[in-house]
Amino acid sequence: MEKGLVSIITPMYNGERFVGDTIHSVLNQTYSNWEIIVIDDGSKDKGPEKVKKFAAQDNRINIFSQANGGSAAARNNGIRRAKGQYIALLDADDTWNPDFLEKQINLMNEKKALLVYSSHTRIDEHSKEILTPFIVPEKINYNDLLKSCYISCLTGLYDTSVYGKVYLREDMKSLRDDYVYWLEIMKKVKVAYGNKEIIANYRILNSSASRKKNKVIIPHFKVLYKVEKLGLVRSLYYLGNWAFISYFKYRK
Repeated sequence: MEKGLVSIITPMYNGERFVGDTIHSVLNQTYSNWEIIVIDDGSKDKGPEKVKKFAAQDNRINIFSQANGGSAAARNNGIRRAKGQYIALLDADDTWNPDFLEKQINLMNEKKALLVYSSHTRIDEHSKEILTPFIVPEKINYNDLLKSCYISCLTGLYDTSVYGKVYLREDMKSLRDDYVYWLEIMKKVKVAYGNKEIIANYRILNSSASRKKNKVIIPHFKVLYKVEKLGLVRSLYYLGNWAFISYFKYRK
């Protein structure tokens, strides 16, 4: 583990259209001690070639290829290769504001925290805001996270120095795998702190699961009931909370 280094894990499947914007947002960070590990998950477009051009110009950028296995397998591949004290998950169509890493690490130091997250915009394929920004609470615990996933994948930053690396459940493929990841970390660190500043941009496409909550209800319930083993009553309680909060979360 290299102290102070942020390892950014970016799974990519057919990400040619947006991955350049994602990498540029990392290159523009005011905090420069980072590496980005792009895992090409069996892409059929020219996304890998695009990333390789960036990698040829900056040795902090790396790309590795694997047979298509879903985002969880791709993220785990990247986490295994990560050298940094900090782990960040950044998908190949999302972006950070230039001060994202600097402000998140400052928040970690200020709160003596091992897990932080932030507010963010929601943008479409043209980078236009389509919903009001998602503003996060300043502090959450495990029970709060059961009610709603306040840690959006692109904003979570985890310090591995105490509990080590945490891996995703590959049997979940690409659905709710990141949510289970944050829950697993939360059980270790007990509390996470949110930056209410809007310092990241989450891209929502028409195909995004976040736009199709009806398709996520059963997988989400399985997380609560089978993965977290909360029992039927508590699982239904937290599912209800999640559905209620999500309704308002994705209104314009």
